[in-house]
Amino acid sequence: MKFSWSSALLLAGAVSALKPQPFTYERLDKNDSVLVILDMQEGLFSLSRDYDAVQYRNAMYAHAELGKVFNIPVVMTTSAETGPNGPLPNEFLEMYPNVEVVRRMGEVNAWDNEKFREAIKATNKSQIIIAGIVTDVCTTFAALSLREAGYSVWANHEASGTTSIDIREQANDRMREAGVHVVSYFAVVCELMRDWRASPGALELLPVLDRYLPAYGMVTRAHLAAINNGTIQPGQEDIP
Repeated sequence: MKFSWSSALLLAGAVSALKPQPFTYERLDKNDSVLVILDMQEGLFSLSRDYDAVQYRNAMYAHAELGKVFNIPVVMTTSAETGPNGPLPNEFLEMYPNVEVVRRMGEVNAWDNEKFREAIKATNKSQIIIAGIVTDVCTTFAALSLREAGYSVWANHEASGTTSIDIREQANDRMREAGVHVVSYFAVVCELMRDWRASPGALELLPVLDRYLPAYGMVTRAHLAAINNGTIQPGQEDIP
């Protein structure tokens, strides 16, 4: 059987594609990160229908508290909050009483607002942790603009809500194609912490995880109960 040069080149390309490609693992650095709370407004909350309402509310508050737990700069912004979009939850404002909210009166993309851009640049950080309502507009538009401006962007997908699962997935794919890290809340926590022995580490984070990530909170509660008053049941010692 004879092969043409074009066939040989296609075969070589296919073999090359199978080879492992160079990869650099970028890690979140708590000393180079800023948290963006983007349009998580009480009026817009009703548009977040891709997650259960209780689950999504919990994710919003978990995202907001990241700045407090890891002592990283926070930028908060709203869109037309005196209209139907409404204000940020009071708890967010109480968490960060010294953070001035960037109140946008018209710009859909937060990056189009000069005060927002100045607030991001003033932090002198290169990694942006972001989430907002809605995923396909507020989060995506800002994330793409931040990437274009040279920032590393980490989208907490659990804390961004939109009108449907299909729209959420399309928006997340669009961000990934632009090099945005689309990650979970727990991934952000563990990236920033890196070591349970660090500070903040287990001492500071286990109570936070108990509030916002009950699956892991119950693991720690069960372990605490076992240490304090646990009793080995017949047959437990025989479990591999």
